[in-house]
Amino acid sequence: MKNYRITVNGNVYDVEVEELGAGAATQTAAPKAAPKAVAAPKAAAPAATGSEGAVKVNSPMPGKVLSVKASVGQAVKKGEVIMILEAMKMENEIVAPSDGTIASINVNEGASVEAGSVLASLN
Repeated sequence: MKNYRITVNGNVYDVEVEELGAGAATQTAAPKAAPKAVAAPKAAAPAATGSEGAVKVNSPMPGKVLSVKASVGQAVKKGEVIMILEAMKMENEIVAPSDGTIASINVNEGASVEAGSVLASLN
């Protein structure tokens, strides 16, 4: 596997590419981009701060992080807004799935994320 950093329309993506040896059967499949997204340099929220918590908060859809409402170490209640994700020109609230403390924020404001990406984690 080789890792590459690709910039598309100002968004930076980290991707992995598998090398096939000579004579290996090739198969046409949809490319899989790594769910990690790195935001533009002006991002205000920290990326991957703290250690990963036990409860993961995943992105339910692809979109762009408009704002991060919580910070590492902050206590949150179930249903409390952690961040706002824009998808299809709609603002979607990403909420805490349970009571806990924010262990990490894995994205920056302005970052593009894929469905299933880990946005944050709780303890």
